[in-house]
Amino acid sequence: MAQTILVVDDDRTFVKLMEGFLEDEGYRVVTAGNGAEGLQRAFVENPDLAILDVRMPEMDGLELCRRIRDRSHIPIIMLTAKADETDVVVGLELGADDYVTKPFGAREVLARVRAQLRRTKVYDRPGEDANCIVQSGDLWIDRGAHVVKVGGQVVNLRPLEFRLLTFLAERPNRVQSRDDIQQGVWQEDVYVDSRTLDVHIRRLREKIETDPARPEHVITVRGFGYKFL
Repeated sequence: MAQTILVVDDDRTFVKLMEGFLEDEGYRVVTAGNGAEGLQRAFVENPDLAILDVRMPEMDGLELCRRIRDRSHIPIIMLTAKADETDVVVGLELGADDYVTKPFGAREVLARVRAQLRRTKVYDRPGEDANCIVQSGDLWIDRGAHVVKVGGQVVNLRPLEFRLLTFLAERPNRVQSRDDIQQGVWQEDVYVDSRTLDVHIRRLREKIETDPARPEHVITVRGFGYKFL
């Protein structure tokens, strides 16, 4: 069965172009012309991924992202103008997984769509280390069950956050460069800038650290990257 992608943008020409391009690549595409309609389509169609424009009438893409994230863990890609780079950080903090700045090529969007969908699939296929359990202080990670606990309480991580945490946790006390993390978590076909990585690290710390301002597990190594303790 074809995977479903929701495209929400008030630019009808753009929506039609994206719809045709994604359908040619084998995806089922549902569309909406504003945020309110997009929210309805998201809950009725239950898509595998959503592409949301930031600037829309009735409900902007940031609010739409927040409302979808309240009820779903599907990957979300935000579309934003280059002049609205502050929206990038806000969108990532609200739960978006990636963003693309306009203007962009359809192939770039396709690469990001494929990367996001590939990451959501990886948790349905147990690997050689599926039963790996990592424990550090009050933090407990069961990769096979896709469960993370802090102080005995289950922590609800999104797929990208879980992948980021396990990537670092499986390499304890070893500094991972930003390039290493990008290739291991986001894969080589998608460029991830420093801002995107830092936002995801901050969001992960807020969920697993007792004091995110003084992390005990995900440590910053200035000028190089991060390591897990």
